[in-house]
Amino acid sequence: MKYRRLTKEELKELEPEFIRFLASQGLDADSWVKLKEESKEKAEGMIDIFSDIVMEKILQNVEFLEQRNTKDYRVFKFFDTHAEMIGIFVEGNTDTDFTKAADPTNTIRDIQASGGRIRLFTGKKEYQKTKEMEISVVMDQPGVSILENGAMFDTFKALLPKK
Repeated sequence: MKYRRLTKEELKELEPEFIRFLASQGLDADSWVKLKEESKEKAEGMIDIFSDIVMEKILQNVEFLEQRNTKDYRVFKFFDTHAEMIGIFVEGNTDTDFTKAADPTNTIRDIQASGGRIRLFTGKKEYQKTKEMEISVVMDQPGVSILENGAMFDTFKALLPKK
């Protein structure tokens, strides 16, 4: 497998697409049932191929990811040849929990009002593998999800000191 296998829940959500995929492979419903019974390895292989196709399509469309942990929040932007990350880390006594915060911008204001300090950090990584493989590696980390747009990345970038 190139990426990860879809979960049973994800496969269930994609059932119509999976049926079309099986049909494109010459398998109707009866043939699929028979294949699962007679050759579990081949059936598992079909699920793996379908999973890779789905994941590839998803990963090709990802431009931004976020990773939320209790005390830090990172935003990633994926370019053609490299990825950039901007993160904030909370120092001091605060009740901050970015995993529960709905709006990080308001959370940052709350941290500052409570006397907590925010430390910004950045990183840049040139791809060692394909862009999609690099995105997949980040997505496999805890607390990571896809962002629909770059608003949070731009917000964090505006907090960085001007060079």
